[in-house]
Amino acid sequence: MAEYFYINDEISPLKSVILGRADSLGPAPTPDQCYDPKSREHVLAGTYPEEIDMMKEMTAFEQVLKKYGVKVYRPDLLENVNQIFTRDIGFVIEDKFIKANILPDRAEEFQAIENILSLFDQDKIVYPPDEVHVEGGDVMPWGDYIFVGTYRRPDYPDYITARTNAEAVDFLQNLFPNKKVIPFDLKKSNTDPYENALHLDCVFQPVGKGKAIIHREGFLDEKQYRFLEDLFGKENLFHINKDEMYDMFANVFSISPEVVVSEEHNKRLNDWLRQEGFTVEEVPYREIAKQEGLLRCSTLPLQRAIS
Repeated sequence: MAEYFYINDEISPLKSVILGRADSLGPAPTPDQCYDPKSREHVLAGTYPEEIDMMKEMTAFEQVLKKYGVKVYRPDLLENVNQIFTRDIGFVIEDKFIKANILPDRAEEFQAIENILSLFDQDKIVYPPDEVHVEGGDVMPWGDYIFVGTYRRPDYPDYITARTNAEAVDFLQNLFPNKKVIPFDLKKSNTDPYENALHLDCVFQPVGKGKAIIHREGFLDEKQYRFLEDLFGKENLFHINKDEMYDMFANVFSISPEVVVSEEHNKRLNDWLRQEGFTVEEVPYREIAKQEGLLRCSTLPLQRAIS
């Protein structure tokens, strides 16, 4: 009997997940080969992360997931390919897996998870049309809502950091007519990582207990920020500043409503989470963060408990 997909929010108890891998990444990119300004910054500074260090970080994360009984899948190995950020290549909403249409240079990454997907009901795998640009970091199921980070201005083609377009918003609304698909236009920059919200999960992340982490300045439209403030309640939002957004504070990962995995250096956030009653599992992920991605970015949840 085939496995089933099920994700309806960011926090229900996690049952299975695809965690990326950091072995055989190939040589460090040149500045022109970088897909985001933070990677480019580290290439230019000579501080781009080493493969061995990122492998250690991912192993530490995997150990935490397994500690809580999560089934952890890993992609097949592709030689000389960066396979860390599995969140980009697909995502699950309800009982459907949607293949993401990502940057063409990264399209082969999907091949490495096809063996895993073969264990699941193939009729539940959805392939969007080519004009729908979408990456999983921009898509956030939340009960009756689907939050979608996007960039819908005319200069969309000018930004390699603009990954999800208006067509994706329409596609998801048609695919899930009973959900409210809420777009959030995000600030983009090809050159300044302090002014770039690569994905929605870089500037916003709900956690359990009705709380959420947010970077107000990452939203282009104040009304869209206000929507989240009203939905969660101002008192339930942990606001991060520009430096903390750069350090990926928002990109935590919830194993359950009570357990949050967070980067060990993000002390202000981790202290707040503990004060709010969460169990915080701290892992080293600072080297991976140099590529403008963190814990949520390197996971592709397949099953959470049906709530």
